[in-house]
Amino acid sequence: MINSFFNPVKELFRGLYITAKNSLKDNVTLLYPEKKKNMNKFFRGKIQYIKENCIKCKLCQRVCPSKNTIQIDKYYSINYAQCIFCGNCVEYCPRQALILTPNYELASENKNDLIFKEELI
Repeated sequence: MINSFFNPVKELFRGLYITAKNSLKDNVTLLYPEKKKNMNKFFRGKIQYIKENCIKCKLCQRVCPSKNTIQIDKYYSINYAQCIFCGNCVEYCPRQALILTPNYELASENKNDLIFKEELI
């Protein structure tokens, strides 16, 4: 009978001990959006298009595993909603017209906001 009374009290103090011990540790999470994580140089974020370097060879369009992400016709367009950020387009571009940036903030309520379009000359 005494044992059945002390077991819940023992578990209560054990829980309080664990809570107190963990409250003294550093935070694991960041206070986003006030503080943002610095990405390393290997991070594959938003793809940036450099119009001056592009020779319109369409190699980026051919090596893209999620077809229809990159379109080159009258416009150069990247659909970030379909992109898997694999980096193939950047790796195979012969003139470095595409680069991966550390920008990871691509969330949008409108799907059309995730389509980058630039007119080709």
